[in-house]
Amino acid sequence: MSGLVVLVPAWLWLWLVVLAAVALVDILACASPRKVRLTRQPTKSTRTGERTTAVTRVENLGARTLRGWVKDGWQPTAGARNVVQWAQIRGHRSTELQVRLEPQRRGELISEHVTIRSLGPLGLAGRQVTHRVPQTLQVLPEFASRKHLPSRLRRLRELDGATAVQLRGAGTEFDSLRDYVRGDDVRSIDWRATARRQDAAGQHLVVRTWRPERDRRVILCLDASRTSAGRIGDEPRLDAGVESSLLLGALAAHAGDRVDFLAFAREVTARASSSERGIFLNVLSMAASKVEPALVEADFAQLPGQITAITTHKSLVVILTAADSPSLQEGLLPVLPALTAKHRVVVASVSNPELIQRAATRETVSEVYAAAAAERAMIEAEAVASELQAMGVEVVQAEPEALPAALADCYIRLKATGKL
Repeated sequence: MSGLVVLVPAWLWLWLVVLAAVALVDILACASPRKVRLTRQPTKSTRTGERTTAVTRVENLGARTLRGWVKDGWQPTAGARNVVQWAQIRGHRSTELQVRLEPQRRGELISEHVTIRSLGPLGLAGRQVTHRVPQTLQVLPEFASRKHLPSRLRRLRELDGATAVQLRGAGTEFDSLRDYVRGDDVRSIDWRATARRQDAAGQHLVVRTWRPERDRRVILCLDASRTSAGRIGDEPRLDAGVESSLLLGALAAHAGDRVDFLAFAREVTARASSSERGIFLNVLSMAASKVEPALVEADFAQLPGQITAITTHKSLVVILTAADSPSLQEGLLPVLPALTAKHRVVVASVSNPELIQRAATRETVSEVYAAAAAERAMIEAEAVASELQAMGVEVVQAEPEALPAALADCYIRLKATGKL
């Protein structure tokens, strides 16, 4: 069997040689992409979904004009809109390249490198070099529940102002004296002040008014273990816990309370305190932005020791965890007596709206089994909630979007009833 011989015309060989020669000349004529100095400008922290700009100064250290493309290596979750840009920089000149970012998740986003592709005058060929110049962007939580803050602050001002609480006991402080009116609690009558206020018309009863105490301790404990990685809808449980921590932390700080935050799994992974310098919401947001779910079981046994290290006084301890987790009975329940003996404890948990939908759908055999499983999960969650309430724990359960507001309302209710 004879071999196949392909004859290439001489003119084609000549054309390829000429093309290669032109490309070689174009490469030799282009500016070196190595002779550049890249300077990253510091980027301010931003919140998830907000827009910001990353600026990089590119300085051409060579004599030739640098023409080509510059690509900034931001990760996809940074939401970069124009990572590849055309640049034309004369010799010994510089320019600024601005990359528009709209980050899609919280945490630390990194651009490790910048790639420069320098083209020759004809644009047929060029050289490419990747420079390692890391730049970081700290993305804070979205804090979508900020919209609930003004209304809750208004309710706190009402408690702290004209509508002083008519209760006596722990958790309240004296405000003023006034005349008794029908409907006032008889336990609030000040008999000594009443005896001093006598006139010709007779004796007027005088009552004391009380307002919620300020400068209380609020300790937020965010469970960042494997249960926090479970997704409800489009987001993990942890995100709802972060949102709830931000709203309650901002609310309590505005109310004059001292707020401490800790995120934990097997050990504490993040901390924040209103005693730190700066605006507490920013401090708390920065700490919460670094919290990521850890695929381990939560160690609730460390909570009493961690809380005692923060304060020895009675405090409001808020534990944000998954109340429907099977590990809760073995982990958290044995620890609660040590906490409830000294502190007011609130357990906040995200409820899954999909369970209600699955329990109501029973058209096929598989849907019947799914409905049975959903019913059992809801019954177990209710049993755990009842057990927590029997131990003196306040339980707050709501869907992810409603949990921050529900937890803030619980805090206001406890203040209004003098239980803090």
